[in-house]
Amino acid sequence: MSSQQSVPERAHTAQDVRGIIVQRDLVVDLIRTACVVLVVFVHVTMVGVGTSDGGIAVTSPLQELDWYVAATWIGQVMPLFFVVGGFASIVGWRSTMTRGGGARDWWATRLVRLFRPAVPLFVVLAAGLGAATAAGTPADLLAEVAFGIGSPLWFLAAYGITQCCVPLMVRLHERAPWRTLAALLVLAAAVDAVRLATGVAEVGLLNLGPVWLFAQQLGFLWADGWFARRSRVLLVAVAAAAYLALVPMTSVGLWAPDMLQDLNPPMLPLAFLAVAQACLVHLVHGPLTRLMRTRAAQASVFLVGRDGMAIYLWHLPMFIALNGVALLVGLPFPEPGGTVWWATRPVALVVLLGVAIAVARALRWFDRPLPRLVPGTDRPAWPVLVVAALCTVGPAFTVMQLHLSFPVALAGALLVPLGVWLLTRTTPAVGVTRI
Repeated sequence: MSSQQSVPERAHTAQDVRGIIVQRDLVVDLIRTACVVLVVFVHVTMVGVGTSDGGIAVTSPLQELDWYVAATWIGQVMPLFFVVGGFASIVGWRSTMTRGGGARDWWATRLVRLFRPAVPLFVVLAAGLGAATAAGTPADLLAEVAFGIGSPLWFLAAYGITQCCVPLMVRLHERAPWRTLAALLVLAAAVDAVRLATGVAEVGLLNLGPVWLFAQQLGFLWADGWFARRSRVLLVAVAAAAYLALVPMTSVGLWAPDMLQDLNPPMLPLAFLAVAQACLVHLVHGPLTRLMRTRAAQASVFLVGRDGMAIYLWHLPMFIALNGVALLVGLPFPEPGGTVWWATRPVALVVLLGVAIAVARALRWFDRPLPRLVPGTDRPAWPVLVVAALCTVGPAFTVMQLHLSFPVALAGALLVPLGVWLLTRTTPAVGVTRI
């Protein structure tokens, strides 16, 4: 799909949807892949391992830089990830509807695709943390390592929740897109207001809905061609207005100017950041489209993008494991934050991506999508799907709230496979008798 093409507001026929998919916007794939790589790079630069006579020290060189906070206004790409996720979701939902599927089929296929790659991760984490606990690893050290490994798992909970809401949110988008966006923005502001007034941080978890759904709705607008039909002047003006709104919001002490601090729980500034990032991407949509016509760009996106979720899930465990192996064999560690250390970050990124891709390829069986329904079959009933959703989203949500630990990892190793198994069950369609 070029920058001037758009997905129609409603796909009335199978031919419409086939055309939508064939004319896929490759910039979406590029942005999604770039977001994953940037997240990996941020973690490579945020964790510095150093050795001295006093032992091992872990620091965060990136956060010590003077320009770090300002950089998060561009480098915090999770809002943009949910925007491009919204684009893919509305196209996928319309395709599901055209094939005769519905909300139950959507829930099953999307949750399986999201959580099946997490099954081996939870199993490995449970085994590793259990073995480390049995071996007498100091509790504070184990807790610090587990916190780092489990930090990306919040995304599974947040994205799982937004995916479950897609059938409803598409309906609201098609009926009243701007009122829907406004309502989500008001809800996000209200949640933050209650959180700030009460001082109860847990209230902010309610914004897993409004903030990320707001970003997802922007992806719906992208798919419908709204951004493509806007002039460059307007896109610049909207992006500038969104960034200008962030200045007073983050200057009065209510929200942090560090956009990473505003991530968990998600806060209102991320919604404005999503608007700015969506506009900025469309300002360069034309050059990015031309870039994606080259074989080199397509090959790079295919290499990394096809295993994007597995790379995201495994990159921190592999990074910690690689550092552990280096310590065991006695490799020299440059001083974190020093010139040599920064010079080695691109090398560390390439090595980590290579290892994560290798792990993803080895676990490709867990990344396969759920087959489409065959004639005469249906997905499980709603009560089963709700239980399955709780089994899959629940452990990731618990990690986000309580942080990773052996009991939480063990619960995930048991519940996530159960939830995925329930989602893969099929039943006879109404009025169909199996012989």
